[in-house]
Amino acid sequence: MPLTIDYNNEQNLLKPSYFEMLTGLLNHAAEQLNIGEAELSLTFVDNETIQDINHRYRDKNQPTDVISFALEEKGPDEIEIVGEDVPRILGDVIISIPKVEEQASEHGHSFERELGFLAVHGLLHLLGYDHMTKEEEEQMFSLQEDILSSYGLKRG
Repeated sequence: MPLTIDYNNEQNLLKPSYFEMLTGLLNHAAEQLNIGEAELSLTFVDNETIQDINHRYRDKNQPTDVISFALEEKGPDEIEIVGEDVPRILGDVIISIPKVEEQASEHGHSFERELGFLAVHGLLHLLGYDHMTKEEEEQMFSLQEDILSSYGLKRG
């Protein structure tokens, strides 16, 4: 499999079957996006924890559904580390499980579909995709939907 995924299931909020689904989905996305071999971490938290992270790093004092920290984005004084033995590390994705539950209910689809949506959304952010403009949003959300649908996680 192209991706190595380090799962952090804080407060034991997920069943083992969800990890199997996410591993399959994210590796499917990696193949669709031609990522190659890479590593990332996926952490599942409660609303209080994600609100603290959102406040600390994004200056938004409210819970959110997913936050990504891309390690391939370099600041002005940082240099790229390359080498044959250096793995490609994409970064960290943090997902609020209460938000997954809430948004699945709001959108009328399964918990599994919403969890998959947020995981793919986070992965795309790690790869540099964004939704700050209408064009970026259309591109990113279309790509997400293509990945989810081709994996079998359709809306509804």
